[in-house]
Amino acid sequence: MNKPTFNNAASGSPANWTIKLGESPVIGTAIHSGSDIGRACQSLLCISDSDRLREEDPFTEQFIADFPTQIIVHRSRFQVDLNRAREAAIYLLPNQSWGLNVWRKPPAEEIINESLACHDAFYAELKRVLINVEKRYGRFVLVDVHSYNHRREGPDGVPTSRDVAPDINIGTFSMDRARWAPVVHAFMETLSGQRLNGEPIDVRENVSFQGKGEQTRFVHANFPQTGCAIAVEFKKIFMDEWSGDPDWETIERLRAMLASTVPVLESALRAMQ
Repeated sequence: MNKPTFNNAASGSPANWTIKLGESPVIGTAIHSGSDIGRACQSLLCISDSDRLREEDPFTEQFIADFPTQIIVHRSRFQVDLNRAREAAIYLLPNQSWGLNVWRKPPAEEIINESLACHDAFYAELKRVLINVEKRYGRFVLVDVHSYNHRREGPDGVPTSRDVAPDINIGTFSMDRARWAPVVHAFMETLSGQRLNGEPIDVRENVSFQGKGEQTRFVHANFPQTGCAIAVEFKKIFMDEWSGDPDWETIERLRAMLASTVPVLESALRAMQ
């Protein structure tokens, strides 16, 4: 039986992330699901817990709960954003964080260095995991799961138009799109064939997001011939983005939808060989 492995790459408790290794070339990640803040940073923050939660990706770890290999980050993106390049991974100015003031006073150099060490350690660990998967299977798919807000005008405001806010946005910016077309098409077709609340799920590519995050870029830069990283943004139709309350029925339905793509992705990878 595969047991989860824990990594305490930077100081602090609990672990910054959890990695569960399974028997498959398909990997699910939820690197913005965490809300933990290191003790040294807590007194320096001025952002409210509710504002912070609104811009984190809570419950995304549930969407990958059935993936053979899972990487779940527990550290909040407001301490270090692992989906941004190292030089932009700490939100020092409001224009880096949706206009929100994050810090009561600028963090000391030692705190910044500790957070950047977490960024470095995560990508070193990710590379180690992916090298091992590559050796075993030749090719792999990393499904990089996030979520996004669509009611930014407030809890009673008009939601973002569906024209520019699909239920599931697939981002493919940094990949060799032609090379990985069979994999991406199989993934999207499997999701598009699903229904939510009696309606077909709306799945589109590069609409509200293009998949320009650091994790997908890292995969395609380091594994250009063998690694396909698909950025998946779930619109927050599975929760109230202002109160933070989850809709567990919808979460479980979306979890099942994503789980159904795993054998499809495995088959698409085999067909490339």
